[in-house]
Amino acid sequence: MKPGDLVVRHSYGGDVLFRIEAVRNASAILRGADYRLLADAPMKDLSIVTHPELTDASKQVRIKEAQTTDRIQQQQLHQQMSWIDRQSQPGQPSYFEVPGVVLHLDGDANYMKKSMQLYSTMRVPAHGIYVHESRMAEMVHRLLPQVKPDIIVITGHDGVLKHRNPQSGYYSLGGYKNSQNFVNAVQVARDYEKSMDGLIVIAGACQSHYEALLHAGANFASSPGRILIHALDPVYVAIKASYTPFKDTINLPEVISGTISGMDGVGGIETRGRYRLGLPRPKAQSQPAAMPYSSIQA
Repeated sequence: MKPGDLVVRHSYGGDVLFRIEAVRNASAILRGADYRLLADAPMKDLSIVTHPELTDASKQVRIKEAQTTDRIQQQQLHQQMSWIDRQSQPGQPSYFEVPGVVLHLDGDANYMKKSMQLYSTMRVPAHGIYVHESRMAEMVHRLLPQVKPDIIVITGHDGVLKHRNPQSGYYSLGGYKNSQNFVNAVQVARDYEKSMDGLIVIAGACQSHYEALLHAGANFASSPGRILIHALDPVYVAIKASYTPFKDTINLPEVISGTISGMDGVGGIETRGRYRLGLPRPKAQSQPAAMPYSSIQA
């Protein structure tokens, strides 16, 4: 087995598909293929998966992805039509849409690509940066003044450490693989824009320290139940924020239950949307719906 191979763990019943990131002695560093989980396992505990699309776990994930994407598209279409209808008057020039701009930092290059594809499909203007979790605070500090987004997504891989201090339980940041890195990045974002409606912050990955991320200033975070979250869950929340009218608050039960992971995977606080209408319609669009992503490694 080598880096890049898709594998499952025998000891967990092959419940999650992983990609080997690195091999160290007799152990492998693993990143979830569908879930934002960072783990390690003995090589002898792993089996290579040659046809991941045929596994029951992957089939179920693909079905859930399609259902969630379709549901968000339908909600988005209904919302846009009702919002435009309320604003339009007979004989007036047609309105144009200004959805919220997203800056998406991701610790996984494959997830970054999938996220940008979904932003493009949903016509959300998005800038994507692939950067190691340990460098996210630095990149947030550098990029926020350049991009000036309405929404920032700070995500990648995380997980609860197997050998954490049992006395602190789930409430010590030292018991997580990357939660401290996400908290640092959220604090930088909130120092840049203190208003929770001025900059919507979505942060976390699988099993991340939900309470610490909210305390640091995130509007939405994972994971209240310390469960695995799907790779696209932060993206679904960002899309909802981008297309919720600025006069309205984001429907919390709708957006959270609409993610693949649900209430145990993602939580948040009351937040206004960033979608606006303009008049009259410009003759040319100034930028594409989704910007190409950049690849930056630590």
